[in-house]
Amino acid sequence: MYRRRSVVAALVVGVSAVAAAPASAGVPLRGTQPVAEGVGGAVVSDTVESSQAGIDVLRRGGTAADAAVAVAATLGVTDPYVAGPGGGGYFVYYDARSMRVSTLDGRETAPAADKSDMFVDPATGKAYDFETAVESGRSVGVPGMVATWQRALQRWGRFSLADNLRPAVQVADRGFVVNQTFADQTTSLKDKLSHFAPSAALFLPGGQAPKVGSTFRNPGLADTYRQIGRQGIGAFYGGLVGQDVVRTVQHPPVAAGAPIKPMSGPMQLSDLRAYRALDGEPTHIGYRGYDIYGMAPSSSGGITVGESLNILGNFDLSKMDRVQALHHYLEASRLAFADRNRYVGDSRFVQVPQRQLLSKQFAATRACQIDPKKAGQSPVAPGDPYAAGGGCKTAPAASSDSNEQHTNHFVVSDKWGNVVSYTNTIEQLAGSGITVPGRGFLLNNELTDFNFTPTQGTAPDPNLPAGGKRPRSSMSPTIVLKDGTPALAVGSPGGATIITTVLQILVNRLDLGMSLPDAIAAPRASQRNAKNSDAEAAFLAQPTTAGLEALGQSFTSTGSIGAAAGLEFKPGGKILAAGEPVRRGGTSAMVLSAHR
Repeated sequence: MYRRRSVVAALVVGVSAVAAAPASAGVPLRGTQPVAEGVGGAVVSDTVESSQAGIDVLRRGGTAADAAVAVAATLGVTDPYVAGPGGGGYFVYYDARSMRVSTLDGRETAPAADKSDMFVDPATGKAYDFETAVESGRSVGVPGMVATWQRALQRWGRFSLADNLRPAVQVADRGFVVNQTFADQTTSLKDKLSHFAPSAALFLPGGQAPKVGSTFRNPGLADTYRQIGRQGIGAFYGGLVGQDVVRTVQHPPVAAGAPIKPMSGPMQLSDLRAYRALDGEPTHIGYRGYDIYGMAPSSSGGITVGESLNILGNFDLSKMDRVQALHHYLEASRLAFADRNRYVGDSRFVQVPQRQLLSKQFAATRACQIDPKKAGQSPVAPGDPYAAGGGCKTAPAASSDSNEQHTNHFVVSDKWGNVVSYTNTIEQLAGSGITVPGRGFLLNNELTDFNFTPTQGTAPDPNLPAGGKRPRSSMSPTIVLKDGTPALAVGSPGGATIITTVLQILVNRLDLGMSLPDAIAAPRASQRNAKNSDAEAAFLAQPTTAGLEALGQSFTSTGSIGAAAGLEFKPGGKILAAGEPVRRGGTSAMVLSAHR
């Protein structure tokens, strides 16, 4: 813990920089600034209000952990369809005092009563339709967000949880100006939100999405945050807020005339009381002279990004032409996703061969699968991380399954040199669609990240449901060190494409020599052991696409992939804060001061 002390307030000044050409259709939101450079601390997040909340806490002398809690809580107000106390996430922290990276696993947990067949219809013996599973109490995992905030503050904060919730309370009370992204998201969610009475009342006043330029207030969430601030997290994990959560999960508040009959969930107050945000050790690999740290299971992000980089470490991408560099990037992620799907799940329930999957020896056996003249044919088989010696040893091919969708990511640093890379989510856009009555927040549908039925043929599936288990995630908050001190912090939303987005940004920056803003803005493609790679329109418009297709790479045009946030730490204490110029309407980068 840091001792409280007063500091001189610094002006918040952002210095713009020119980023690469837009990677997808859209225009930046008013007030957003994707790039800033300065000293004393920085924040990059999805909204101006959340970045400002973090900067205000830093200005008052808070640590990166304090500011991260303020940012996350405010995102629950201004980005409610992907954030809020009804969800969970992963928190990666660099502590400047110890020069160590640590993690918190705040992933949602299946209630104790859940079973491996929780998403199988007993009447048919087949898996429930995905949307039926989503819009139900059965999809709701025990939220980990609030517990993560408290644990982060216990380990690294200076201020109380109530202090750090205050900026979010203020935004929820006074409201924020609705922008085009929020209006468009609400419109796209109209059917889902209208199925549940409290969701319709909060987000669809008068039956319509809020208009651009109007003010959106959330007094229910403001009151919820105040109550948690006064009573501590026990208000959520067993108290009155928790009682409301359990009641809502067990009896989803369906709107009159809604064309659904949602399944109830088995969550009990005892499930909330038993929840813990778990301290953990990060994944770690060395790459091109850097140390890359990420999230261990229950997330698959750190292992899959790390294995992909280890595979690519067998090649000198900087000396390749751009077609070959992109070809190797796509092939490395194809192979790593095969291994992810076969071996990675909640390590408290399944044996995850993390050390073997992240070994250079295993990566060499996967790298020899890459043919510079020809793309692999998915599904490629997973490797055998337990095999002795070298050689291209594989296991039988199996299908992949990933239902993850929408998340948010932000990064924070403070004047002491502490750094946070934090990804959190309620899963699908608007989660389960269910708002807790009077509480102002949506409940997650994270349990649909489990595989509904086995996906690995005759091999065990590591991501089947179980009571108390955390569903596998792709969230990949990452911190990169050089000689023991921070060099980069990066992450992204985007479901399973998070892994490839973070990987592509690291390759762009560390191998291809792009600046961090350009590495983030560059057009993206995502290969996840599927027949086709997803690709943004701007990626397909590049001259390299014809060369990749000549090698057998095939693509499916998609919308924007991810919405990354990153920090780069430069000599003299300078920080380059970089977000998206246009994806999701642009993100907000701020620094504490432009002057030393």
